[in-house]
Amino acid sequence: MKTVLSVSIGSSARDHRVETEILGEKFIIERKGTDGNINKAVELIKKYDGEVDAFGMGGIDLYIYGGDKRYTIKDALPLKEAARISPIVDGSGLKNTLERKVIRYIQENNIIDLKGKRVLVVSAMDRFGMAQALEQAGGDVVCGDLIFALGIPRKINSLKTLYNVARVIAPIACKLPFEILYPTGKAQETTNNRYYKFFYETDIIAGDFLYINRYMPEVMENKIIITNTVTAKDINRLKNAGVSVLITTTPGYQGRSFGTNVMEGIIVALAGKGREALSAEEYDEYLQKIGFEPRIEYLNPSKAVAERSM
Repeated sequence: MKTVLSVSIGSSARDHRVETEILGEKFIIERKGTDGNINKAVELIKKYDGEVDAFGMGGIDLYIYGGDKRYTIKDALPLKEAARISPIVDGSGLKNTLERKVIRYIQENNIIDLKGKRVLVVSAMDRFGMAQALEQAGGDVVCGDLIFALGIPRKINSLKTLYNVARVIAPIACKLPFEILYPTGKAQETTNNRYYKFFYETDIIAGDFLYINRYMPEVMENKIIITNTVTAKDINRLKNAGVSVLITTTPGYQGRSFGTNVMEGIIVALAGKGREALSAEEYDEYLQKIGFEPRIEYLNPSKAVAERSM
């Protein structure tokens, strides 16, 4: 039996535990939230270090990316350093492999014709593989990094511009308290109506669900969501808002999808070695063996059919 534990600084209301089998191995996959308390997350990692096959670092990234540059988030370092025996991953290995594959899958299987679609990626430095793949597929990509992470209501209209902005802003932003950059703890359960117009201007909203959930309007008629971790409650909210199609880059387990940190933890546990020892090619090889496919749900079928016929 292999165990993957995601220790998240997010809300404990989103906790979940499943038992499943992957490539002939039985797995316990669990998420434990600490409601924004980084010290508690560190304590949990120390408590289970050596007892689990891999940790996922949830609710916070260790790294964000701008082009060929990698920036380390200061507040994530204590979590990484707390794991001395069991490997710990933040999901960025899969954001660079799985999420690219998902976008290609959507296009090649005629799920959505991405060419010419207006796409808001709520944080492209976090979902760098997804953002690049959407642009390559012909999407008209807008990056919301300044809007949702820093509260500056200014969209960035290309990845090239984002990378130039990142060189100046990212080194400073990564040193800020993480709760300034991202909803943590109870903030994950609240909404904010400041940036509705950026959702109304797009066809597809892509990227981290907690940003989407916090800032999306109550009416999202005919919108398409491409994201990661969603619960049954999240899906119900999207359906009631009028979203036509929901695509999660990670598969569903017993009514919800886990984050990329958990899926990356599964691969690391199967490989039996730390994340830094795995190449992009090895990640891709495991993805093919496991057969991860995106979860596609037509929440409002009539709207989805109309979208596909356009």
